[in-house]
Amino acid sequence: MTKTTDNKLLLVLPPLIQPNAPYPSLTHLSAFLRNKGVDSTAYDLSIDLLDTLFTRKNISMVFDSISHKSLPKHLKIPFSNRDFYINNIEPVKYFLQNRCPEMATRFASTDFYENINRFPDDEELEWLYGTAGTTDRAKYLCALFIKNMCELISVVDYNFQLIKYAERISTYLETFDPILNELNKPNTFITSIMLDLLENKIDEQQPSHIGFSVPFPGNLLTAIQCAKHIRNKHPEIKIIMGGGYVNTELRQISDTTLFDYIDFLTFDDGEIALLNILTGKPLLRTAILEDGKIVFHNSTDTSSSSIYEIDGIPDLTQGIDYHKYFNFTDSTNQMHRLWSDGCWHKLMLAHGCYWHKCAFCDTSLDYICRYVPNDVTKVVDIMESLINSTGIRGFHFIDEAAPPVLLHRLAEEIIRRHLTLSYWTNIRFDRNFTPELCYLLARSGCIAVSGGLEVASPRILKLINKGVTIESATECMRNLRNNNILVHAYLMYGFPTQTIPELYDSLTTVRKLFQEDLIQSAFWHRYAMTIHSPSGQHPESYNAKRLDKTSNPFANNEIPFTEAKQPDWTDFQKGLDLATFNFMRQAGFEIPIKKWFNKKS
Repeated sequence: MTKTTDNKLLLVLPPLIQPNAPYPSLTHLSAFLRNKGVDSTAYDLSIDLLDTLFTRKNISMVFDSISHKSLPKHLKIPFSNRDFYINNIEPVKYFLQNRCPEMATRFASTDFYENINRFPDDEELEWLYGTAGTTDRAKYLCALFIKNMCELISVVDYNFQLIKYAERISTYLETFDPILNELNKPNTFITSIMLDLLENKIDEQQPSHIGFSVPFPGNLLTAIQCAKHIRNKHPEIKIIMGGGYVNTELRQISDTTLFDYIDFLTFDDGEIALLNILTGKPLLRTAILEDGKIVFHNSTDTSSSSIYEIDGIPDLTQGIDYHKYFNFTDSTNQMHRLWSDGCWHKLMLAHGCYWHKCAFCDTSLDYICRYVPNDVTKVVDIMESLINSTGIRGFHFIDEAAPPVLLHRLAEEIIRRHLTLSYWTNIRFDRNFTPELCYLLARSGCIAVSGGLEVASPRILKLINKGVTIESATECMRNLRNNNILVHAYLMYGFPTQTIPELYDSLTTVRKLFQEDLIQSAFWHRYAMTIHSPSGQHPESYNAKRLDKTSNPFANNEIPFTEAKQPDWTDFQKGLDLATFNFMRQAGFEIPIKKWFNKKS
């Protein structure tokens, strides 16, 4: 197909996000457009920023910018070891990027980190890793080294964190004012590096359009800072913004200030929306500014937007430098560390969720409610192509909930082709995960699953329409673990009408699952009522009352609510986290459940 010559897209992932693998929107959107004849280049500005930041030159500048007198007490020790950090930042980074594995033995020794605070001693490390596990031990200590360095960087730029930027500003952003306040400040050390990198890429690519994928609140401010730079220096370039944050937070936006920095705001699947913008077709799922007002356009174009339906195998590697991604082993838990350790290719077996009925979930949004299974044969074609082009054999299926029927076909196809690889995914803990299916998954390379057990309470599970019971979920977990597949459970508390005794019962259930080794990792979060969920759209059905029915001018997602006899959940997160931390280490099982909380019941 002849390429479109008049329009060229630079698709950018703004900082900051997990540094171990490219985010899928970047690779999938760019591959789709190239296969449609659009000149499109992917650019991971997030990993480029970290790779550039963690150099002798820039870490030296960080230390030069810090005053010892203004440091909090816990940072004075790393600050006093200036030369150690400057001299070792690059070797540590290269080791985490798998570019100098021969350094594992040296980096695994605590003697190497002499005078560095908050490092575990040899006895604790031997308990965690034994006398073997040199590489894992070294990666863990190097991650702590990077964490210490990041805390010092945050003194220079208070918005900086390793996997997010200014998230505290961008979360619950009712108006654009906090963003505007940041934009009016001088560039920080971090933003200056970021904008220099972006400018270099613009000079190299000479794009007519730049698209920003904004998956999370921690990517929003940097995306707009980049857009402001482009507006000022390259006014001829058209700017597009989309992604997960846009889809969930900005569907009711009325404040036009954002359009001082962008031209197009796209929603839901971005493939056809971007294609139409770049080829001059009627806008699809796109908002623009017209006569001073935000106008939403949604043409009747129903073309497929799945890269799996393109003839041939899409190239998901173009524009991506895999040498820059680094493993960040910030947990000793084998399941928990999968999110940050390993460069996992990210694919999907299906668009949407095959269940899409849970009361707390954003089931009214397209990416959840529209279920379309992909051709598993083509998915495995892409997996083979990625292995051949990158040498990386790890895959993370990012489905809302991978359907058992598609996982069965995937496993059979992998086994038929005699492929040796590893993969993990998100599932629902339902009865379809039989011993036979779990055996097949393990044979094909499935090493782990994560899934929502949510409230772990029979009454509330039925209320939220989860479609599983404690018994069926336990059976599913047992079948998985009997085949050596690790299990992570997502957990929730604070759903309307839940009581404190029910929370205690939920934690008791979780404790039992850990005791029986049916789960190896878990994470609790406080229930949030959202405008896109059944509980947010009909709170009265759950004996809750929405407190504020007016729309915010900028972001709209979480809804303040109240309920009769609402418990005070304020301090329960700490106890849940502490208990789960111990359970993951096979400790604390003898402690009475109520003792984990500083609450009277």
